[in-house]
Amino acid sequence: MLKQWWERFQPEQYPWMGDVFIVVLVILTANLIVSRLTARLALKFANTRNLWDDALLEAARKPALLMIWAVGASHVLEIIGRSTKAEIFSALDSLRAVAVVLILGWFLVALVRQVELRLLSDDYTGKDEPIDRTTVMALGKLVRTAVIIVSGLMVLQNLGYSISGVLAFGGIGGIAVGFAAKDLLANFFGGLMVYLDRPFSVGDWIRSPDKNIEGTVENIGWRQTRIRTFDQRPLYVPNATFTQISVENPSRMLNRRIYETIGVRYQDAARLPEIIDRVKNMLENHADIDLAKTLIVNFNKYNASSLDFFVYTFTKTTNWVEYHKIKQDVLLKVLGIIHELGGDVAFPTTTVKLDPITIENAQERSGVKA
Repeated sequence: MLKQWWERFQPEQYPWMGDVFIVVLVILTANLIVSRLTARLALKFANTRNLWDDALLEAARKPALLMIWAVGASHVLEIIGRSTKAEIFSALDSLRAVAVVLILGWFLVALVRQVELRLLSDDYTGKDEPIDRTTVMALGKLVRTAVIIVSGLMVLQNLGYSISGVLAFGGIGGIAVGFAAKDLLANFFGGLMVYLDRPFSVGDWIRSPDKNIEGTVENIGWRQTRIRTFDQRPLYVPNATFTQISVENPSRMLNRRIYETIGVRYQDAARLPEIIDRVKNMLENHADIDLAKTLIVNFNKYNASSLDFFVYTFTKTTNWVEYHKIKQDVLLKVLGIIHELGGDVAFPTTTVKLDPITIENAQERSGVKA
C-alpha cells in the first residue's frame, strides 16, 4: 500500500510540505533547547535555597514544552489551511488563543502550588521562621481559584461568548445566592479577615471577654474555626463571630504578671517598712523576674483587720505552668520574710472593747435603786 501511495504521490500537489517540514524542525530544535536549558538551570538552582527560582522552574518546565508544541502545531495547521482553503481552519486563531490561555493558566496554578509546597517545607523556610501553615494554604487556594476563574472567562471570550453577559448573569445570580446564603458568605469573609489580619493562628491560646470562648485554636476553616477548650471539648465557632467580638491572644504576651495584695496584722505595723524593703530586694534578685518591666512593692491600704501592701511584677516566662511555679516561689518567700521578722499574715478579726462600769453607774443608767 505504501508503494502504491508513493507511486501516485506527486509533490507538486502539496506545496506546503516544505514549510511544514521547516516549522517541525524549528519545533524540535526549540524543544531540545528548552529541555537542555531547564535541566541545566535545575542543577544550578539545586545549590541555592531560594524557593522562588525552584518553584518557577518546576512550574514552567512542562507548560513551556507544551506551549512550543501548541504554537508550532497551530502554525503547521495555518500553513495547511492557506493551501487547502478548508472552512475548518477558520477557527484556528480562536483555538490557538484558547490553547495559550489554558497553558498560561496551568503554569500559574502550578506556580502557586509549588510556592505553597516550599513555604510549608522546612528545607526552604527553616524551623525557626514563623510560617503560618493555615494562612499559606488558604491564600494558595484563593489565588488558584482566582486564576481558574479568570482563565475560564478568557476562554469563553476567545470562543466568541460575551463576557459582559456572563458577568451580568453572574451578578444577578450572585445577588440571589447572597440573599439565600448570607450567613455562609458572612462566615467566609470572616475567615478571610482572620487570614489577612491574623489576630490568632493555629496553636494559639485565645479567649473572648464578650463570649464564653477560651481554648487552643486547632483549625481555621473557611466557614468555622475549631477551638479545643481546656477540658478537651471541641468548640466550633462560626468565623463571622470574630468580626463582632473582642479576642484576646495570651499566646502572644511578652510576660506574665504577678499582682498580689498581702495583709499583715496591725500589731506588726512597726515591722511593715522592713518587710516591704526585704520583699522588694528579694524580687530584684530573683532570677525569674524581668527587671526591665515595672516592679512595685508598696504599702497600699488600711484594711478592716490588716495593713495591706501589694506586689506588682512580671515574670520572664510566658509558659502558664512555669509561671505558677515562679508565683508560688515568690509568695512563699514573702511569707518567709514576714515570719522571719516576727510578723504574721492577718486574717479577719473582730475586737470588742468594754469600758469598766460600776454598779452605781449601771443602776443609774437602768433607773433601779438599791
